[in-house]
Amino acid sequence: MEILGTTLRICVDDLETSVSFYERLTGARALRFERGGVSVAAVSCFLLMSGPESELEILRKVAATIAVKDVDEAHATLTGVGARILAGPVPTPVGRNLIAVHPDGSVFEYVDRKAPTA
Repeated sequence: MEILGTTLRICVDDLETSVSFYERLTGARALRFERGGVSVAAVSCFLLMSGPESELEILRKVAATIAVKDVDEAHATLTGVGARILAGPVPTPVGRNLIAVHPDGSVFEYVDRKAPTA
């Protein structure tokens, strides 16, 4: 499985202020979307999330987002080495993802940029 990079997940109270800061810090423009009642802004390697505390509580359990070439390949590799898949693969606004628990208890999101096939 090829890992292309990681994204740091940050839950914030004020998304607009945080987006402004991270855009200035990185020089990148935010890609924004909504998912499950949570407002999300991806700015360079930072994924900013704001929304109801009940949703953020769940999101905080995911240590990081790991970009991979192919989520299906990641699924096969992860299960082959003893990880447990909690969710996915499922389509996202920019590709597909899955959530996995590693044998040490760490929780990670794996994402690709492939459009789902019909």
